[in-house]
Amino acid sequence: MRLSQRFLLFIGLLGLLHAYIGWRVLPDLGAVARAGGGVLLFASYALILLALAARSVLPRLQAARLAAPGLFMAGFFSSMLVLTLLRDLLLLVAILALSAPHVYILKTASANAVAALSVFATAVGFLSARRRARIVNVDVPIQNLPLALHGFSIAQISDVHVGSAIRKEYVDAIVDAVNGLHPDLIAVTGDVVDGSVGDLAPHTAPLGRLTARHGAFFVTGNHEYYSGESAWTAEFKRLGLRVLLNEHAVVTHDGAPLVVAGVTDFSAHHFNPAQRSDPAAALAGAPTSAGAKILLAHQPRSASAAATAGYDLQLSGHTHGGQFWPWNLFVRFQQPFTAGLHRLNRLWVYVSRGTGYWGPPNRFGAPSEITRLRLVPA
Repeated sequence: MRLSQRFLLFIGLLGLLHAYIGWRVLPDLGAVARAGGGVLLFASYALILLALAARSVLPRLQAARLAAPGLFMAGFFSSMLVLTLLRDLLLLVAILALSAPHVYILKTASANAVAALSVFATAVGFLSARRRARIVNVDVPIQNLPLALHGFSIAQISDVHVGSAIRKEYVDAIVDAVNGLHPDLIAVTGDVVDGSVGDLAPHTAPLGRLTARHGAFFVTGNHEYYSGESAWTAEFKRLGLRVLLNEHAVVTHDGAPLVVAGVTDFSAHHFNPAQRSDPAAALAGAPTSAGAKILLAHQPRSASAAATAGYDLQLSGHTHGGQFWPWNLFVRFQQPFTAGLHRLNRLWVYVSRGTGYWGPPNRFGAPSEITRLRLVPA
C-alpha cells in the first residue's frame, strides 16, 4: 500500500512538472512550435510512465527495451525542466529591472531558447552517449617512483553498464580501443553489468579479449551486487580478469615491484556483510619496497581510507561525471570527487566519467572515456 501511494505520488508530481513546463513555456512560442512542444511534452509524460509500468510487470530485458523511449524522453524532460526554472528566474529579474516591452521580447526569445536548447542538448547528449568513449590521457606524478616504473601505463574502463542498450558491439569497440593502447595493466573499476549472467554473458564475452602485459584487474561496483555478484565474479574470472575482493597482487615491471589492490564496492556490506570494503585489509602483507601502491575502488568515497592506508593512487568511477548537465553539478554532495585527477593528502585520486552510460542515453557535458594513465616521477 505504501509503495502504491508513493508511485501515485510520483505520477502526480511528474504530471505537475510537465504541466508547469507547458504553462510557462508553450504560450510564448509561435503556433507551430507551441503545437510541437505540446506533443513532445505529452509524449515525454506518456513514455516515462510506460517505462515505469514496463519495469514493474515485464521481465527485466523485455521491460528495458520497452522503456528505452521513456529513458530518452527523461533526458529531454530533465533539460526542459531545468531550463524552464532558469528562465523563470531570469524573467523575475527582468520584471524588476526592465520595462514591459522589453520583458515581452525577452519572454518570447527565452521561450524559444528553452525549446531549442532542450532539443539540442538531448540530441548532442544522445550522440555522445552512443559513440565509442574517447581516449583520455592522464599523467600521475608519484613520489620516489623507481626508474623502471617511469611511464608505466594503466588503461582504465568503468561503468560500462552492459544491459538492454549496451550490447556486444559496443563492448567490442571498447576492448579494441583499450588493446590498441598497449597498456602495461588494465583496470576495470566496476559497474560493468546491469542484468544476470544468463542474459548478458554473450555481451560481456569481448572482455575476455582484454590484453595487457600484466593482465586485467576487476573490482565490483554496486550494480554487480544488484545483478548477482557471486555469479558475475565467477564469470569475470572465467573470462581471464583478475578479481580483487579486498586483496592485492604484486606485479614486477622490469625488476620493480608494483602493488595493485582492489576493494569491494563501498556499499557491498549491505548485500554481503562478509564483503565490507576495506582498503587497509587489501594492502595487508604487501611489500614495503613497492615502487607504487595503486588501489582500484569503484566509489571515490573510498579515498579517505585509502589515504590513511598509504596508497599512492586510487582509480574510481561510479559518478559518470554526473552523466549530463546539470546533474554533474550535484555529484559533489554525494561523492568527494566528481571526475578527473584530484589530490587527498599524499593520495592521488582519478575518477573516470565512465565508459558507457546508465538510464537516459545522454552524455551532454560529461563525455564517456577510456582512460590511459601514466605513472611519472613527481
